[in-house]
Amino acid sequence: MKKITFIISLLGLVMSTSAFAVKWDMPTPYGDGNHPTQVAKFFAEEINKQTNGNLNIIVHSGGSLIKHPEIHRAVKSRQVQIGEVFIGRLGNNHPVFKLDNVPFLATDFDSAEKLYQASKDELAKQLKKDGLILLYTVPWPPQDLYSNKSVDSLADLKNLSMRTYSPTTSRLADLMGTTPVNVPFSDIAQAFATSVIDAMVTSPSTGVNNQSWDYISHFTTINAWIPKNMVFVNKRYFDKLDLKTQAILTGAGAAAEKKGWELGRKLAVEHTKILEEKGMKVSAPSEKLNRELREIGQVMVGEWLKEAGAAGQKIIDNYKK
Repeated sequence: MKKITFIISLLGLVMSTSAFAVKWDMPTPYGDGNHPTQVAKFFAEEINKQTNGNLNIIVHSGGSLIKHPEIHRAVKSRQVQIGEVFIGRLGNNHPVFKLDNVPFLATDFDSAEKLYQASKDELAKQLKKDGLILLYTVPWPPQDLYSNKSVDSLADLKNLSMRTYSPTTSRLADLMGTTPVNVPFSDIAQAFATSVIDAMVTSPSTGVNNQSWDYISHFTTINAWIPKNMVFVNKRYFDKLDLKTQAILTGAGAAAEKKGWELGRKLAVEHTKILEEKGMKVSAPSEKLNRELREIGQVMVGEWLKEAGAAGQKIIDNYKK
């Protein structure tokens, strides 16, 4: 009789544990080979392990569950609990999201991290208005110039079609004398193959993951800016967790952010080397091109400050301290 009672109690414990287990869906925009997705899976595994499976986050990579343009809305509307987006895609929502794509303001990882810390409070504030909590960011390597010819000045780009992916990159394309064409990550190769675009400014990682050497010849290391992805959770779902699980979630977010920034720095070097090994002509920008691009950067910083107002000026002041 005691044995039967023990078995019944054990079954009750298992059923109770299972009943309290929570599953979250996490849509991400990039494929499994991309480092932000690898960081997302590390994040999910840490949470699953530390909560003994009581919070199980399922990563849906490559837009397989929800396409990139819809992820922010899906988390905001509680269609899913957590998600990842490229920060600059939300540029039309508030100027702080545009800052992530402003070129020639923070052009190396140390300055990009400093700019992130200066803007983090405002990022969190704007996400909070949508009922979202910022958990972590992952930087891409610096944004460089891909073209099918040598580019020594902006005149060499005039009237070409430039791939864009955010409001700020569209403005950059305009100022560079090119025609902006919005092309998602997954369609880059097809867009080049069909002459929809002639050039793009993006990271060496994007080039490697899309095997850009198959359709483009030149890579100029202009180091325009270092954009980031961000992961956020719907606050209502977060608040339903017990305090211990909340702490695990934020702790895993901090660990994922550290891992993401380390990977970004590492891949900036490794992926540029791969592009060269695959036969692309990798070169530093000419003095003239460098000067012209930085003049564009000054224009865009000024435009951003005008739009962002006092809050934007505070961010820039803190960044420059």
